[in-house]
Amino acid sequence: MTFTQFLSILRGRWFLAVSMLLLTVGAALAVSVLLPKKYTASASIVADLKPDPVSGLAYPGLGTPQFMATQVDVLKSARVVQRVVRILKLTENPRLRQEWAEATGGEGHFEGWIAESLRKAVDIKPSLESNVITVAVTAPDPTFAASAANAFVQAYLDVTLELKVDPAKQVAKFFEVQSKEAREALEKAQTRLSAYQKEKGVVISEERYDVEAARLNELSTQLVMLQAIATESGSRQNQAEGDGAERLQEVLNNPLIATLKGDLSRAEARFQEMTSRLGDNHPQVIEARANIASLRNRLTTETRRVTGSVGVTATINRQRENQVRAALESQRAKVQQMKLLRDEGGVLLRDVESARRSYDAVLARLNQTSLESQTRQSNIYVLADASVPIKPSSPNVLLNTALSVVLGALLAGGAALGMEVQDQRLRALDDVSASLGLPLIGVLPKPGQRVRLSTRSLPLLRQHAAISRRSA
Repeated sequence: MTFTQFLSILRGRWFLAVSMLLLTVGAALAVSVLLPKKYTASASIVADLKPDPVSGLAYPGLGTPQFMATQVDVLKSARVVQRVVRILKLTENPRLRQEWAEATGGEGHFEGWIAESLRKAVDIKPSLESNVITVAVTAPDPTFAASAANAFVQAYLDVTLELKVDPAKQVAKFFEVQSKEAREALEKAQTRLSAYQKEKGVVISEERYDVEAARLNELSTQLVMLQAIATESGSRQNQAEGDGAERLQEVLNNPLIATLKGDLSRAEARFQEMTSRLGDNHPQVIEARANIASLRNRLTTETRRVTGSVGVTATINRQRENQVRAALESQRAKVQQMKLLRDEGGVLLRDVESARRSYDAVLARLNQTSLESQTRQSNIYVLADASVPIKPSSPNVLLNTALSVVLGALLAGGAALGMEVQDQRLRALDDVSASLGLPLIGVLPKPGQRVRLSTRSLPLLRQHAAISRRSA
């Protein structure tokens, strides 16, 4: 079928086509007028990309498609819808209770029925290129639509905050119990350490041990020095007690002994001179001999006195050596005891430090989770509140009319073609040749109509004339 034939059919069945078109458009207009008007109110929210101000950590997965899909599911969840019901106090509406009784026969949960109705009326539209979510509510009452949209946003903010705060509260309770246990463990460790220090009568500290160890090293150095001094003074004492007393440095450096030696040498020289000159029995010789004996006695006495001081010095050095050795042994025993006490108390001290670190770590987590559980702000913010719509969103008369015109045109064409199939007629010159299988000879004009041969008829007339001549 060509387009020309289709137009011919429409011209022949124009009444049916126009009637179908008008009927469709009229039905659409009637339905649009009779349908109750509905209003759509929209509110929008946005998810913040900034880190959490309490913990300082970024929200995981924020800005990803999974995050936005999760937020849409939360907005449609029963928890949010039931909170909307409570915010709007819909359970106190007697008209809704009557509708519920008529629809369900009083069976089921009234609040759940309202929540399901609200879930069907809300439309959640996440943005494809941003973190904005639009919440649209459609209802017959424009004021209720705006209130419901704002209630959805508020309920979503409250639920989001609860989803953030409730786990923090549970974690805070857990860390509160752990902090009490950690504190008890710390107190027990400190009690054991204090009891040990009280029992041993010491205070374990590295500073005191270092001081005592330094004292031990100092005594050890002093002992080595005194041993050398005592050995030297002992050698000098042995020399003083033997034949080498006169060669002692103290004796050689003593001025009195040097004077006595000088006097003795001069006296002996005079004695030799007087003996050779006066004889042994001369009174002067006898006096000189007595003078020499006196000088020798004085020299011997003074030498003994000097060598005796060497012995006293040696004795004092030995006593000092013994005292330092005893002090060294005592200090060594003290340091060893302190080392033993430090090793034993170090275990208790490390237990205290470990318990303190554990307590500090648990306390820090407790403080952080306590702050998180007390927060009143989530990462979701209201971008735009819903306002009361002025014009209804449905029914859209203009759109319905346009659609009815398209649908009516299709139905009109279909009806015309259907009628043509049931009652086929000849509407064009080509239809005669197609139906009979014979060439068209001529066309009778209507009464009073002038005959006009078209260019399409001339070949047919020539063909008919040729056939006639061959027949003759």
